[in-house]
Amino acid sequence: MFVPVIDQNNRPLMPTTPSRARRWIKSGKATPFFKKGVFCVRLNQEPSNRNTQPIAVGVDPGYKREGYTIKSQAHTYLNIQTHAVNWVKDHVEVRRNMRRARRFRNTPCRQNRKNRLVNKQKLPPSTRSRWQWKLRICKWLTLMFPVSTFVVEDIKAKTWKGAIKRNIMFSPLEVGKKWFYSQLERLANLETRTGNHTYEIRQSLGLKKSKNKLSNKFDAHCVDSWVLANWFVGGHLRPDNTHLIEIIPLEFHRRQLHRLQHQSGHIRPRYGGTISVGFKRGSIVKHPKYGFCYVGGWQESPTKKDPNRKTISLHNLGNGKRLTQNANPVDCKFKSYGSWRISTADKSA
Repeated sequence: MFVPVIDQNNRPLMPTTPSRARRWIKSGKATPFFKKGVFCVRLNQEPSNRNTQPIAVGVDPGYKREGYTIKSQAHTYLNIQTHAVNWVKDHVEVRRNMRRARRFRNTPCRQNRKNRLVNKQKLPPSTRSRWQWKLRICKWLTLMFPVSTFVVEDIKAKTWKGAIKRNIMFSPLEVGKKWFYSQLERLANLETRTGNHTYEIRQSLGLKKSKNKLSNKFDAHCVDSWVLANWFVGGHLRPDNTHLIEIIPLEFHRRQLHRLQHQSGHIRPRYGGTISVGFKRGSIVKHPKYGFCYVGGWQESPTKKDPNRKTISLHNLGNGKRLTQNANPVDCKFKSYGSWRISTADKSA
């Protein structure tokens, strides 16, 4: 494992070894910090040199799991497996049903707007959220490593023969992919490889890919991302680092007027929101009893001494399991904002 290094202006430099990072921290040459769950160091003085080697990020897109590998010719710095964002379609359907239900009730409501997006190129919300998630991961990596090239496995949807114009716009997959590529080109150089080419390279190296797509092992998705990165920068015939971290995005529920179904007495309580008693949901906090965890929802817990008392939920960073619903916000010390959780357990093959 290597430690990302940035300078005093937050510009990424070449990663270093953990032992050297410890010496820098002990001597005061560097300051340790975490960037979205990854340990990094920031130099407190001008670096000895700013020479960087070509670093490629291999990206293996997937429907439920995705693989990312950061590699140079000499080392494999980081392997990441992420969970895809796949709940937006259901959220949009719930929002639509609630809007239609309000229009049937005798409540004031605005008139329907005309479709202002007709005949315009647009991305469905579910498609946009999927590709935006991939872009967020890539931008996060460029903040820690001096990335020079992205190598992406080019996925394609089924097309019709002879229908060229229809094939360009018919699939949200193709439209989303085109938008993703245009955004990546703003960050670094972009290379695309077909799935068949990835398969041929993997076979030539004697590597096997697991058929269990939901596995959290290196040979599930990161093997392909490593193959793509190694194809560009070279340097290895076998993976030199199979350790990976798993990133799971947090599912937030935006604030709604009330719950979809009322309770007894026709009471519709509040639902959703991204702020829990002063903490942004997903924020990493330190609790005296539960240690480092992240903030979930909140609830009213009145007592005789404090009728306006409110408590928050705390969740485990590793598995997302709820630890408590009755944490006092005063006992929680804020550490960092977060929109995903990271499982750092050893998932090597």
